[in-house]
Amino acid sequence: MATIRALVLNCTLKPSPGPSSAEQLGQEVLAELAAQGVEGEMIRVVDHDVRFGVSTDEGDGDGWPAIRAKLMAAQVLIIATPIWLGQPSSVCKMVLERLDAELSETDAEGRLRTYGKVAGVAVVGNEDGAHHTIGEVQQALNEVGFTIAAAAATYWVGEALHTVDYRDAGPKPDTTGRTTKALALNTAHLARLLADQPYPPPDAKGAAVGPSRE
Repeated sequence: MATIRALVLNCTLKPSPGPSSAEQLGQEVLAELAAQGVEGEMIRVVDHDVRFGVSTDEGDGDGWPAIRAKLMAAQVLIIATPIWLGQPSSVCKMVLERLDAELSETDAEGRLRTYGKVAGVAVVGNEDGAHHTIGEVQQALNEVGFTIAAAAATYWVGEALHTVDYRDAGPKPDTTGRTTKALALNTAHLARLLADQPYPPPDAKGAAVGPSRE
């Protein structure tokens, strides 16, 4: 059986070594994926000089190509993001914009290179907006070719206007912990299925390469 690898992109606004609740939840996702036999690592995106843009390489020392190389080597992508003003973080949105370039990247049979990859979402915040944020990120990932498993999201949201972060709130095995386990179980399962049986090429019975930009 082929090794399944995962990449978690931590989209916190805080550079290392600043504390990050998104990192805490992302590490919990990695631990549950490891329990399913999936190897993985996390990258804190803000620690790298990732440029704004919609290409695979914006040049002039752009940090995205190195991150993208790790993404291309993985079968699972997890986006871990905090909530700001009820929205995914600006770093998360920048990552999604960079992934737009994958709509022009195909394999030898004409499939998007992301078609064989499975994605999940982990969200933390001290205000409402978890479901909205998950919906935004999952839709964007699906549009650029990633497959989303059942229940492929986990989150924790504290009380509005309070100051307790997820990293300080202590384990939540019956709530966030349960959804994290489901995310890992279903995502690993689907990644193995796609590794064994990829999507058909675009000329097979009229299958399309990706969504229209019209």
